[in-house]
Amino acid sequence: MFGKEPENHTVNAGQTSIIGQGCKFDGTVSVRGTLRIEGEFKGTISTPESMVIGKTGVVHAQVKVKNAIIGGQLFGNIEAENKIELQSGSHVEGDIKTKRLVIDEGVFFEGSCSMGEGIKQRQAVAAASSSNLAAPPRAEVEIRK
Repeated sequence: MFGKEPENHTVNAGQTSIIGQGCKFDGTVSVRGTLRIEGEFKGTISTPESMVIGKTGVVHAQVKVKNAIIGGQLFGNIEAENKIELQSGSHVEGDIKTKRLVIDEGVFFEGSCSMGEGIKQRQAVAAASSSNLAAPPRAEVEIRK
């Protein structure tokens, strides 16, 4: 009904909230489980789990999630605790902050990307590195063709 589901993503089996195609919503969304957007949304999104922007989804928002899969359009900054996947044909204008980033071929992205464990952990690692106790955290980027 909402198009082809991405083959290699994991979305928790919990509750899914949907902003359907043709629906326009302005405001703040905070949900448990997965938020799927196929329509238009403006505002702020916060969810402890996953967000999926479908091929027809258009989002103008500040986003803070655990995992994100973007197939449509996102205008605004996004912070994902674990992973962000930009699918072929997606359009992202804004800054990205995440541990893992997957970018398919045919993605438009304009903004900056910050990857790693977070400022506090980077500071702790930097202090430990100066004492030769630990190596800095490594971020992972996957680019698909």
